[in-house]
Amino acid sequence: MDRRTAALGLAAALIITSCGAQAAVPESPPRYEASLTVLEGGGHGPQLCSMVAESLPPQCGGPDVVGWDWSKVEHESQGGVKWGEYRVVGTWDGARLTLTEPPGKPVRGQEDPGGADRFASPCPEPAGGWRPVDPARTTERTMKEAIERARSAKEFAGAWLDRLGPEPGPEQEQTSDARKYVVNLRFTGDLQGREKWIREVWGGALCVTGARHSEAELRAIQQEAEKAVGDGLVSASTDEIGNRVTVTTWLAGDDLRRQFDQKHGAGVVVFDSMLKPVR
Repeated sequence: MDRRTAALGLAAALIITSCGAQAAVPESPPRYEASLTVLEGGGHGPQLCSMVAESLPPQCGGPDVVGWDWSKVEHESQGGVKWGEYRVVGTWDGARLTLTEPPGKPVRGQEDPGGADRFASPCPEPAGGWRPVDPARTTERTMKEAIERARSAKEFAGAWLDRLGPEPGPEQEQTSDARKYVVNLRFTGDLQGREKWIREVWGGALCVTGARHSEAELRAIQQEAEKAVGDGLVSASTDEIGNRVTVTTWLAGDDLRRQFDQKHGAGVVVFDSMLKPVR
């Protein structure tokens, strides 16, 4: 082998080694953000708060925040407790948030523009509009009786009221007139039989629709989800209107979502995270 060939071979080896070393550089861990209250007091250091007790000084508890310095942020202080609202950014190890940049002003989320339609009846409006079929049995008492009767069925899946017309303003008289509401009920199983059963007590506007899961089934799924999340759980509830379970965690993984989608159906359990990926 001549010197030129040897030199070319060495150069190629150096290039390969260099490329291999570059590929081996570990990726930076993902960063997450949230706009929340940070509070220190009551025997613990700085922590993120999902909910804050409205006492003075306030109280809360949550994951520790690593790298916090109260001398570098504006905050309130009383009785040995320090707190304030901030946008925090950092890495997450499953139990703690380690700051990667200084805290900033909190970023407020926008209201859901479709929220007002959440209580709208899913049934099409009858010809001539929503009106009582039996005014004598369209009272506040019979409305409550109908909902209580619905809840007693093992197939019961949800109940809510849809107000007909706009909500009264602050200077208008608040009314409980049962004629101004559509009673919405959800069941699994025989819907026609259930509607006939409810009509035995309720003569006002009525919408009966089907559901994938009964309320009892959703409660069981909620308990299952709470157990699966463990210490990362922030809150969990059963949504009767959406016929689903909503679970809020500090950070929900995709594996957990896939697990519940495969077992109970897509969207039956909705996982929401307090910490959002930084974009």
